[in-house]
Parts: sequence; structure tokens; C-alpha cells
Amino acid sequence: MLPITGRIVFEGFRGGRFTNLFGLGLGAELLYSFLIIICSLMIYSGTKEIYELSQHKGIKYFRMAFLFFALAYFFRSFIKFILVYFNVKGLFEISPMILNPIISQITLVVFMYFSAMAIFYLLYSVMWKRWDSGIKIYLFHLIALVIAVYSVFSRNPFSYIGLNILLFVFILMITMISYKNSRKKTKGHNPYAIYVLLLFFWLLNIIDILIPKFLQVFQLFIYLASSGIFLLMLYKVLKKIGN
Repeated sequence: MLPITGRIVFEGFRGGRFTNLFGLGLGAELLYSFLIIICSLMIYSGTKEIYELSQHKGIKYFRMAFLFFALAYFFRSFIKFILVYFNVKGLFEISPMILNPIISQITLVVFMYFSAMAIFYLLYSVMWKRWDSGIKIYLFHLIALVIAVYSVFSRNPFSYIGLNILLFVFILMITMISYKNSRKKTKGHNPYAIYVLLLFFWLLNIIDILIPKFLQVFQLFIYLASSGIFLLMLYKVLKKIGN
């Protein structure tokens, strides 16, 4: 007879749990999250000296956006681990038997809060000249917290996706207006297209974690495209530092 730990491991392999855990799905997810987190932290740390020398507020908010992206992807990878390990179909289907309800709710609130703030900081890095005297950044912190708390306690993934779609459309409109009013329309000097792509694929990442089966066919494409955007941003930052 196997000892208790041996039986648990055996049952885990027989039930496919460890196969899922170390399979291509979660392996690709962990590699993807690690790449995004490293790129985000390198962008954040790489722009530190530039900000300290210039005290440019746009750079400050740009740095904060990628710090929050790193934090959001960290909690995203943790949630994905729980979903795959316990074979849960949806984010809001995590039961008390799987994870302590308080821990799961706090994790979701933190993830959603960091996600929203990453987007808000990115938007603020573009619009700070027009908004700095009126709209303060702490207002966005409050909005992000309200969105996160509401989404978790409503336990409705579609409400959170709907809020993020509205947020994406709002930011897209502001970005387009800002682009039209910008004087720097020379190719290679305007980050708006990259920002829009970044926001779009972040929205797809949110849908992927809330409804894992919905975008399963396009999951690899989303991972590759998102990684490519973050690597492009890192390349531009490193190139700027080099210059």
C-alpha cells in the first residue's frame, strides 16, 4: 500500500491534474507572464534615470503604467495557475473548497485594480498636460478600486468585460483626439498606435482570464502579439536610453 503522500501524487497523475499543471497550457502561460513582467520592470527601471534628470511628468506616469502592468500580470499568472490546477472553467466559479473566499476575493480585487490603473496611467502619460490642473490621478485610483470591488462582488464576468470595453472605447476616443491635435505626426515619433494596440490586447487578456474557453483558439496569437508589443516598447526604451 502506498503512503498517504504517495497516493495523493498517484491520484493527481491519474486524474490529469499534474498533466495540466506542467503541460503546454500552463507552461506557456507562465513563460508568457514572466516575459511580460520582466519587460515591464525593465521599462520601469530603465526610464528611472531619464525621469530623474528631466522630471517630466509624462515619463513618470509612463513608468507607473508599466509598474502596474507588472503587478497585474503577476496576479494574473497566479489566478491562471488556480484555474488550470483545479480545472475551473471560469474565474468566478472558484469555490470555497478550492481557495479561501476572502483570499480569492482579495486577489481578484487587487488584479482588477492594478489592471485598471495600468491603463489609466498610460492614458495619463499622454494627457497629463491637459488634465494635471483639473483631473487628479487619485480620482483614477478611486475609479479603479470601485470597478474592481463592484466586479468581484457582482460575480458577473460580463459586467467587468463590459466596463473594460467601455473604458477601452473611451480611451481610444481620447487617444485619437490627442493624436489629431498633436504636432508630432512624423512616423516613428508618435506612440499612439502602439498604445492602442497595447490596450486592445490587454482587453483580450482580460477576456481570456475571465472566460478562458472563449478565446482558446486565439490564445497563442494573443500571447505572441502581446509579447511582441511589450518587447517593442522595451526596445524603444532601451534605444532611447542608448541615445
